Amino acid sequence: MTKLDSDFMAEAAARSAREWVQVLAKYRDPSTARSIWELTLTFGIFIALWAVSLWALSYSWLLAVPVTLVNGAFLVRLFAIQHDCGHMAYFKDRRANDWVGRVLGVFTLTPYDVWKRAHSIHHSSHGNLDRRGMGDIDTLTVDEYYARSRMGRIAYRLYRNPLVLFGLGPAYMFVLSNRFPVGLTRAGWIYWASAIGTDIAIFASLAAMVWLGGWLVIFVIWLPTCVAAATYGVWLFYVQHQFETTHWDHETDWKLHDAALLGSSHYVLPAPLQWVTANIGVHHVHHLYSRIPFYRLTEVLRDFPVLAEAQKMTLRQSFVNVRLHLWDEQSRRLLSYAQAAKLRQS
Repeated sequence: MTKLDSDFMAEAAARSAREWVQVLAKYRDPSTARSIWELTLTFGIFIALWAVSLWALSYSWLLAVPVTLVNGAFLVRLFAIQHDCGHMAYFKDRRANDWVGRVLGVFTLTPYDVWKRAHSIHHSSHGNLDRRGMGDIDTLTVDEYYARSRMGRIAYRLYRNPLVLFGLGPAYMFVLSNRFPVGLTRAGWIYWASAIGTDIAIFASLAAMVWLGGWLVIFVIWLPTCVAAATYGVWLFYVQHQFETTHWDHETDWKLHDAALLGSSHYVLPAPLQWVTANIGVHHVHHLYSRIPFYRLTEVLRDFPVLAEAQKMTLRQSFVNVRLHLWDEQSRRLLSYAQAAKLRQS
């Protein structure tokens, strides 16, 4: 254990996760001017890059596609703003949050009210082994994995394969699965209205694109931008919770605030990437107090260095997490298949 780890544990012992919530409450108030500026700037760059990709397409699709891959990052930033709206953190007025979130959902292919409910469940149950499934990446314990049939284990390995998890999976989820209120089909009409209303707006936008620019606009600009954003977004979500020392407990031992603080990472990205991802890497603070606007999360790290060091993970370190798949309840670590097999043999 390093001195920084010792410092964090010492302060964590002196100040419980629940007490951190009270400390962080003073950072919750958004600035309307700042929120409008961040939204305007992000949307302006996103539209500008769309224009550049259209110009490039007039010469060659090979020139247009790289621009769309860059623009996918700004679509992620729009999603991060939608995410703050869902937490009622972006504007002081609830209606402003909801309607900005709904409009952004057309661009992010994410029905706002459906996502808002699913994400709320994620926040209220994250790290609880007895309430997995909604808004999470499927994660088995070592015992659960070995209790499965051979085909069951193969299916889990396929699901957790990087080509599926960060390739086919994100494309399927955002382009197809989000067209329906998956998981909330019987939860009320508002979720169907959210999904269908978003779908109508998306299809109307696609029809306008085809009418004005032809099918190449869809397949060379719109689709690559959306798929790139989906992949970037799922990767960010993965490393926020899937790391070696993450936090899982059964219902009897699970505590909301402990899971929020200890089960979420602090993903330290280079400054340009941290800006374009709207500080979403400061995820442990976000989970502990989700009403803090993304542009105020850095204030928390500045004022509380102990939180800046907690669950800290660099870009280089994060790639190791791709090989971690199984939660071991004894060692309280996320393990690779090889580590889990060795553990069972011993």
